[in-house]
Amino acid sequence: MLTERKHIALLGAVVALVSPTVASAAQQGDEKLPPRVRLRAVVPKSSAAGGKASGSAGAIGNAVAVDGPLLDPVDRYGRLIATTTQRTEKRHKADARKKREARQAREEEERFASLPGGVSMATLESIAACESGGNPEAVSSDGTYRGLFQFDQGTWESVGGTGDPAAASAAEQEYRAALLYSRAGSSPWPVCG
Repeated sequence: MLTERKHIALLGAVVALVSPTVASAAQQGDEKLPPRVRLRAVVPKSSAAGGKASGSAGAIGNAVAVDGPLLDPVDRYGRLIATTTQRTEKRHKADARKKREARQAREEEERFASLPGGVSMATLESIAACESGGNPEAVSSDGTYRGLFQFDQGTWESVGGTGDPAAASAAEQEYRAALLYSRAGSSPWPVCG
């Protein structure tokens, strides 16, 4: 409701700004206004007889555009509304996407929050820093080892992981590494364990 009032008020302001331009063009002559808004008053021949003026397709009231198209303020206002609406919709979609992604990240962190086997986060952070520099998307030069803990595909699947370890969230990689650590200790990471 408030938005509609603003639009109506803006439309009123546009009409108020354009009306003096049309009137001044009719009164002061065509040469004093820029070419886009130069208008000429037209008195239809049949107006005294009560008939309609012929050729009034480009007319605004009893004024007709002399040079070039007159940008109709209502059309400009309509385009402004359409553009603003599109921007607002894009903003709302972006905000909704960010909220959805944040909610999914929170849910995933909660899902993998408790580490199995009593493995400490400090131990996992130490291994991840050594293996990948703390980058959850790290991939070895030959592509065999992937993610924070440089899982190979077989090891990743043995602890319940699916897909590419480097594409999994950091929380899931930590959970899967804790599972592996609880089963095999530090032996899967001979250099960093």
